[in-house]
Amino acid sequence: MGLEEEIQELEEEIANTPYNKSTEAHIGRLKSKLAEKKEKLEQQASSGGGGGYGVEKHGDATVALVGFPSVGKSTLLNALTNAESETGAYEFTTLDVYPGMLKHKGANIQILDVPGLIEGAAGGRGGGKEVLSVVRTADLIVFLVSVFEIDQYDRLRKELYENKIRLDQEPPWVNIRKKGKDGISVNTASDVSLDEETIKAVLREHGYVNADVTVGADVDIDQLVDGVMDNRVYLPSLVAVNKADLIEPDYLPTVESELEERDIDPDEAIFISAEEEKGLDSLTERIWDELGLIRIYMDKPGRGVDYEEPLILREGDTVDDACEKLGGSFDERFRFARVTGPSAKHDEQQVGRDHELADEDVLRIVANR
Repeated sequence: MGLEEEIQELEEEIANTPYNKSTEAHIGRLKSKLAEKKEKLEQQASSGGGGGYGVEKHGDATVALVGFPSVGKSTLLNALTNAESETGAYEFTTLDVYPGMLKHKGANIQILDVPGLIEGAAGGRGGGKEVLSVVRTADLIVFLVSVFEIDQYDRLRKELYENKIRLDQEPPWVNIRKKGKDGISVNTASDVSLDEETIKAVLREHGYVNADVTVGADVDIDQLVDGVMDNRVYLPSLVAVNKADLIEPDYLPTVESELEERDIDPDEAIFISAEEEKGLDSLTERIWDELGLIRIYMDKPGRGVDYEEPLILREGDTVDDACEKLGGSFDERFRFARVTGPSAKHDEQQVGRDHELADEDVLRIVANR
């Protein structure tokens, strides 16, 4: 029996096994086996050639436009950036990955129009593996779906999930430390609902015999498997609904209902028309927010504050991160910094490397000569 048949059998057994406390450990073992089989199948496919497109990342952040063929990704890319992506009114019109640069609030945000995903992409159909390898390197996923085919979202999410991309969630708090003897010991937080035997069963299926495992927050079996595998990518996402200009007023409730069925708040989805270039300002602002970018205005000795070309950092970044991005000899020569703005208690506050910066702070670095 080949790997694909084994995977299918495991999936069928999982689907046909009712989930309850008495079957939880068994399902955990099945899902662990399934993850290992899929990993092995992927490694076999990779060894046969192919690989990713190898798009080089540029700018301050990278966004991947994900959608089925001919949903309007190329048109949207052209509208948002200065890219020239081939477009046409037929399927598979985008033949390669086209990068463009969105300039917003002083930031350069790379937008990648990846070839349209088709069902089975995670299994390699339509060059899907190569497409998904690009998606995994992005900082944000923008789902582009047609207003008349909201169900595309389900299939797209499934393809990303099958390629180990986890959306809008934090990595599971699972820590494993191998040891020489005494079997598997489990330590869990008070809110963890999985029982100890289930956790041990999952670890054994992944080859652990002696280990200390800590599960620091409640997880389901799939998240536990993800934590043990430790090769998943966790990315934020947003949904853009294209061709909104074609919605008739009496059809809008249907669209909103279909979004809600998929746990998408209609007020959170961005309704756009790539063709008519409508709703693009709202989309751009949401991209900025989801990426968590902040602007730092540098106070340059003898030249004043540079408000035209801010230093672009991420929420939570510190003065030390600013020094690293600035490069040069700041790291070695750093004495202290002065900050004016939202993160400062007062103007010209003297701070150290660990001071957390905020959007539109003014930063002056004082360095040794």
